[in-house]
Amino acid sequence: MAAGKGTRMKSSLAKVLHQVYFVPMVHHVLNATKALNPVQQIVVVGHQQQRVKEALVDYDLVYAEQKEQLGTGHAVLSAENLISNKGGMVLILCGDTPLIKAATLQAMIDNHIAGQSVLSVMTTIVDNPADYGRIISNDDNLLVRIVEEKDASSKQKKICEINAGIYCVDVDFLYNALHQVGTDNQQGELYLTDIVEIANNSGISVHKFVCPDSTEILGVNSRRELSLAHEVLQLRYHYELMDSGVTIYQPGSVTIESTVNIGPDTVIYPNVVLRGETVIGRDCIIESLSYLNNCLIGDEVTISAATCLQNVKM
Repeated sequence: MAAGKGTRMKSSLAKVLHQVYFVPMVHHVLNATKALNPVQQIVVVGHQQQRVKEALVDYDLVYAEQKEQLGTGHAVLSAENLISNKGGMVLILCGDTPLIKAATLQAMIDNHIAGQSVLSVMTTIVDNPADYGRIISNDDNLLVRIVEEKDASSKQKKICEINAGIYCVDVDFLYNALHQVGTDNQQGELYLTDIVEIANNSGISVHKFVCPDSTEILGVNSRRELSLAHEVLQLRYHYELMDSGVTIYQPGSVTIESTVNIGPDTVIYPNVVLRGETVIGRDCIIESLSYLNNCLIGDEVTISAATCLQNVKM
């Protein structure tokens, strides 16, 4: 789902187009789902839809238009004519969750299939559940209801298990349930979360998949959360590089795009920026305050401090 305005971003740009780790945040979501080899990827667009489509031109996608932003349930209804006759299972995500991993989504799907579930909802445990939908479970740890923050009682607001906003659901049930969803809530919107209660009222058990790392489900709704998501993705790549034999001193001070390749035994000093299609060989030293963009650096090369190189081969 990528149709919202993202008013809390305080920006004229559609929220999903804001860059996280050098690409629009929706790219990270699509990359995670693409790794699952889906039959079809559908993006629900609305606000600034032409700009969103232009940003996704490299992806093989089908678009559903949400002409008015009337809630998450309404967004999924916008895609009904594209998938309702296909049967099978659909995975629903929001375009503003760039930290979700493909492995986590695959584990959820596997759990959904193994449990012969009709509806599975991803949840997680957080210390501060403010602004998230709270998970109401029964004695068998099955999901009974999701209560949105604005509709929650003071007792329910203390629940620390929250809705991650990711669903595995059988298509036939999904659209039958969505046509029963009303707008009797504080927002006057069609909540996708209401299908949980509809399932329970129909005698269908709703299973939970608890994401062990709550960081993955961070929804980017503000500039602060934008910076947090960027930091997490940057550190993930730093750790990959370090696991492959690269030394990075003070990784929190270093910027390295995922398009950069670095050979083993190379040392990266603090406050270095490596961008573009830069390739650095083995046993190199990149000293502090260096900036390299689209450079090809051979083996055993030292880049002195405060060097700025672009489109250089050495």
